[in-house]
Amino acid sequence: MGAGKTTIGQLLAKHLDYGFLDSDREIEDHTGATIPLIFQLEGEAGFRRREAHAIDELTQRDRIVLATGGGAVLRPENRNALSTRGAVIYLEATIEQLYQRTAKDRHRPLLQTADPRAKLQELLLERAPLYREVARIVVDTTGKPTSAVVQEILDRLADC
Repeated sequence: MGAGKTTIGQLLAKHLDYGFLDSDREIEDHTGATIPLIFQLEGEAGFRRREAHAIDELTQRDRIVLATGGGAVLRPENRNALSTRGAVIYLEATIEQLYQRTAKDRHRPLLQTADPRAKLQELLLERAPLYREVARIVVDTTGKPTSAVVQEILDRLADC
């Protein structure tokens, strides 16, 4: 959450001449509801079921860059689909950087708490090992311009 998946993903797709898809946006388009509303009506479990279905479908497409929600790696079936059907790139950043990037965003249901920084820390502790489990490439985005991150990914993809 806040690592730059959408921004970096869009630029990477442009450089690769691929399509860009965001699993959260696809869920919103399919349901006609926002992610916060889905969380409100169905809870996180309901959203995660929808997310798993979307990821299964989207990872079967060719020549795309797919940005997933930060919690997509929580389900084993998502990790399997992502890692076996494409090259997973984990964009990591410091808690401080993630907090600065998400502090004013009211569209992140999991961060609507009294202490969003602590929640980010908790989420990162839970998710980072899962990201690393499936990632072919890990890139630290902290303090880097997006163009440098994209170039690093392109260089590392060429080496794979």
